[in-house]
Amino acid sequence: MATFLYRLGRGAFRRRGRVVLIWLGVLVAVVVGAAGASGPSDEEFSMPGIESQKAFDLMEERFPGTAADGATAQVVFVAPDGQKVTAGDTRKAVEDAVGSLGGGPQVADVEDPFASEAVSEDGATAYATVTYKVEPSEVTDASRTAVDKAADQARAAGLTVETGGSAMDSGGGPGGTAEIVGLAAAAVVLLFTFGSLAAAGLPLLTAVVGVAVSLFGIVLLAGPLGLSADTLTLGMMLGLAVGIDYALFVVSRYREERGRGLAPQEAAGVAVGTAGSAVVFAGVTVVIALAGLTVVGIPTLTKMGLAAAGAVTVAVLVALTVVPALLGFWPNAVLSRRVRKAGTTIPRDRDRGAGGRGNLGARWARFVLRRPVAVLVLGVVGLGALAVPMTSLRLGMPGDEAKSTATTERRAYDALAEGFGPGFNGPLTIVVDARDAADPRAAVRTISDRISDTDGIVSVSQAGFNEADDTAVFRATPSTSPTDEKTKDLVETIRHDRPAVEERASATFEVTGTTALNIDIAAKVQSALVPYLVVVGGLAVVLLLVIFRSVLVPVKAALGFVLSVLAALGVLVLVFQEGHAADLFGVEQTGPIMSLMPIFMMGIVFGLAMDYEVFLVSRVREAYTRGETAGQAVVSGFQHSARVVTAAALIMVAVFSGFIGEDGSLIKMLGFSLAAAVLFDAFVVRMAIVPAVLALLGDRAWWLPTWLGRLLPRVDVEGEGLGHARSDSPGPHPDGSVEARV
Repeated sequence: MATFLYRLGRGAFRRRGRVVLIWLGVLVAVVVGAAGASGPSDEEFSMPGIESQKAFDLMEERFPGTAADGATAQVVFVAPDGQKVTAGDTRKAVEDAVGSLGGGPQVADVEDPFASEAVSEDGATAYATVTYKVEPSEVTDASRTAVDKAADQARAAGLTVETGGSAMDSGGGPGGTAEIVGLAAAAVVLLFTFGSLAAAGLPLLTAVVGVAVSLFGIVLLAGPLGLSADTLTLGMMLGLAVGIDYALFVVSRYREERGRGLAPQEAAGVAVGTAGSAVVFAGVTVVIALAGLTVVGIPTLTKMGLAAAGAVTVAVLVALTVVPALLGFWPNAVLSRRVRKAGTTIPRDRDRGAGGRGNLGARWARFVLRRPVAVLVLGVVGLGALAVPMTSLRLGMPGDEAKSTATTERRAYDALAEGFGPGFNGPLTIVVDARDAADPRAAVRTISDRISDTDGIVSVSQAGFNEADDTAVFRATPSTSPTDEKTKDLVETIRHDRPAVEERASATFEVTGTTALNIDIAAKVQSALVPYLVVVGGLAVVLLLVIFRSVLVPVKAALGFVLSVLAALGVLVLVFQEGHAADLFGVEQTGPIMSLMPIFMMGIVFGLAMDYEVFLVSRVREAYTRGETAGQAVVSGFQHSARVVTAAALIMVAVFSGFIGEDGSLIKMLGFSLAAAVLFDAFVVRMAIVPAVLALLGDRAWWLPTWLGRLLPRVDVEGEGLGHARSDSPGPHPDGSVEARV
């Protein structure tokens, strides 16, 4: 692989104009295509095979023409203090506003709060429900504007009016602030690392190119594939982070090879052949992990995973082609001032990893080598303590209650909870199939009465029948909020008691609705967490076994990955679920962790962790195979790679942290957890635990049974096979002699 990438790097450097034109052509093509695309949608979560989804499917079959998950909007009216919405002018203002909601081609029905008894017991709050003929993603801006106008009409009469519901969520997407913050922080880190504006700017430029191609590509495919707005933001987040990091690795190696005396084109080839190999490996692991999310069985998760994998693939291709091409235009601009001042013949740097004081990375490695047990114990115990809260992890799907109180959706949620009880915002939908019952209506009454008597149910609505009179739907309102653990227990109780109820009614029923659907999705994802973690960890062992041809190094890497992921989940629970330091991160409401977040985070962190592992340990192995002792090899490896890995990790943390300020619960939690996971994995696992374990293992770290060595394919990541490919190229020969001119 290193030889192929070496030739690719040299070719991109030599044909730089053609490479840049090709990428510009690709960018223009996706921009033009995206300009006429419908854009991202607000697709509802679904999971084929679970009870809630089966009930939705039954409703759509038995109630043709009505979408089971069709859009709804709620307009909540709150009377001034001491007044009631049912009195005089206040009532008339509500009726006038409700009357204006009935227009519009998408509106299917509007429920008058006074006719449907949608008024609180104290008379202070009422709500009108607007049902649409289309799904939430298909509601037009004109329909939303009509709701806003009706709300403004009632506000003018002195009422407090808030709006909510699936129809009023117009979607999100990258807002710009998070990206600007991430880019600014990355620029500072790169400038500090390289000490050169050109060297700092090149990774930023290429990352922006990759992100632009990815984002416009996602927009182009959003309509046909049903991609959500969160997919767009996730593509931006990952594309920006890995794009900068991957380019950073290549530029750093290019500068190192130039400092050793290589000619520009040769240095570009070696940089892509060595650092580029680590980039390819890291990108492939991320892609595999994200694509592997398809096994969970949630279409939304699958689409997000594949779209994110596409963004990572683009970042890898840009790092391998655009970066060396731009280096071809400005071969000396990215070099340090010392190297540029050296003139036409660049002196080769002397490695000081084994002897001498060396840089900060070498000094840190020596410190760990002197105290490996203490460093190892401190790192493992520290991460283990942070991981403890993960044992109380609760998964769910936060809704409007998790939004900022500055939003009308959150205020509408709070007003309904105060006026009608916390369970009003998450009613359970009961779908009764009475096709085999002698008296369908009597069967539905039996089921409705039994559910009404269940502890935790405060009310049951009137059942609605289909035209065939063999299927009915009614709502059961819990006494607790949708994300309360007691609501989950209530759903389990109803389902547990179902056989006896169905036998008595001679009909079957299923529990669905948004609340039940979210509970089912959370249960499904939670059951998949451990198997997915085992699969991803096992994949890490296999891949690293092939790359490093060692048994113990892959096991150590996989265990470190698991430890950093669990610690990040523990911190996530502390902040988002238990509320510690919640205000600091803009968390308005604590509650369960977004169902899709942990498993998605595992896939992303897996690739990033293996990225740092390969970049660090490959340099250690390279020194070891050159004849250095195990301890000296660790120092040499950190001498060359610690600074770059530190910079890459800081950039990742900065980019991911910028997304904590996003409004979407998934993106906010994902940004926080990814920043924490990268912080733990790079600085605790890779920088502390890894050298400590290598020091304790010594030569045993690189042990591989002979029979296994014959079976494993050889993957050249360190560039050992570049000697033959470079034999006819200007620059240093394989024996190390230098004949390079710039």
